[in-house]
Amino acid sequence: MSKTGLYDLDYAYNPYAGCYHGCRYCYGRAYTRHEEVAEAWGEIVYVKENAVEVLLEEVRRARKGVVGISTITDPYQPIEAEERLTRRGLEILLSSGFEVSIQTKSPLVLRDLDFLSKHRHKVDVGITITTLDPVVARLIEPRAPEPAARAEALRKISAEGIDTWVFLGPIMRGVNDSPEVIGGIVALAAETGSRLYYDFFRMKRGLATSMSLVKERYPEAMSTEHGWRMKVVEIVEKLCEREGIPYEPAFPMRERKSSLLEYF
Repeated sequence: MSKTGLYDLDYAYNPYAGCYHGCRYCYGRAYTRHEEVAEAWGEIVYVKENAVEVLLEEVRRARKGVVGISTITDPYQPIEAEERLTRRGLEILLSSGFEVSIQTKSPLVLRDLDFLSKHRHKVDVGITITTLDPVVARLIEPRAPEPAARAEALRKISAEGIDTWVFLGPIMRGVNDSPEVIGGIVALAAETGSRLYYDFFRMKRGLATSMSLVKERYPEAMSTEHGWRMKVVEIVEKLCEREGIPYEPAFPMRERKSSLLEYF
């Protein structure tokens, strides 16, 4: 486990370095310490073969908390079907009193539904859905499972009484920022009783190259202009409120107190 600066997670468990899905917008490469993995994102995946042994030692001395599985790689990318490091990590964490928050694009998570259901009071599962259009998804997420498969996985997980959420992100200008696209994803969240988190494209190291094919079709895809973002926020808020589902930005700005006097 590694400590994380994310406001809702105490730790992260990333049993793999790199991600086969090769999503063009993914900034996980900027936080991967293996240069060859970062430079060939989607082509090279390192397996942390002793991850389970290390985790067994860590859970004995670490303060209990919420563990994100995972934060810079998909825990259910294809290699997991063979290595089962995510499954074995889940078993250790949940049996040791930790809570877990899973985020994935893969229906492979359904393989572990039996175990997740037994610990449903300590688990939540988020499915990333940037678009429900399979053609657009194939452009921006070349080897990730199709949106329809993700949506069906979300339905099955929710039906087991597990807390679910949808990650709508990154939102990119001209790609998936229309009321129609967002509305379809919001409707899925409402159908499954899921919360919705949203986030915008963030420019990080290496993305200028990986996003080049996206920019050919969507010239403004990498725009982060404030006025545009505010209009999209209004769309998200209006649609979520109409459907009656909870929503919030994935990485909310936390108020910073200006002085100790004001703080107390």
